[in-house]
Amino acid sequence: MTRKGTPNKLLWSESAEKSFMSLRKALTKFPILKLPNLKEPFVLQTDASDRGIGAVLLQDDHGKKLPVAYASRKLKGAECAYATVEKECLAIVWAIQKFRRYLYGTEFIIETDHKPLMYLNRSKLTSSRLMRWALLLQPYRFRIVAIKGRDNVGADYLSRI
Repeated sequence: MTRKGTPNKLLWSESAEKSFMSLRKALTKFPILKLPNLKEPFVLQTDASDRGIGAVLLQDDHGKKLPVAYASRKLKGAECAYATVEKECLAIVWAIQKFRRYLYGTEFIIETDHKPLMYLNRSKLTSSRLMRWALLLQPYRFRIVAIKGRDNVGADYLSRI
């Protein structure tokens, strides 16, 4: 069905259309997505895998973190050869750029399961790539917090699809 040169044999029936519309409606309803409140701080969870990067933009709602937006993409060519710390940092840089309309000018928290990134702003960087990304992130006000992998499920899943 997705091979080059192979005809698409997917038959879109009325029941398939109903299922698709039902799923689309469910994915945009509470609590799947929360409307952003620009007066409240955001939390950005990011993760990287060997194949892709993912991010979830969250906001607190009565003590519970609810998603505002999801994003993911596959790693491109040379990005697959990056070191783990570089892939994780790429996920942060890409996610901040993706959600900049929400994050620019506000203070926010980045949650990652890759602890070495906590020192991105404080340490002397030896990688020129990490140095460039650190400079790119300077206009943003954020704090990086390490979380356990089991608490980073959304971004982890998105980085693998």
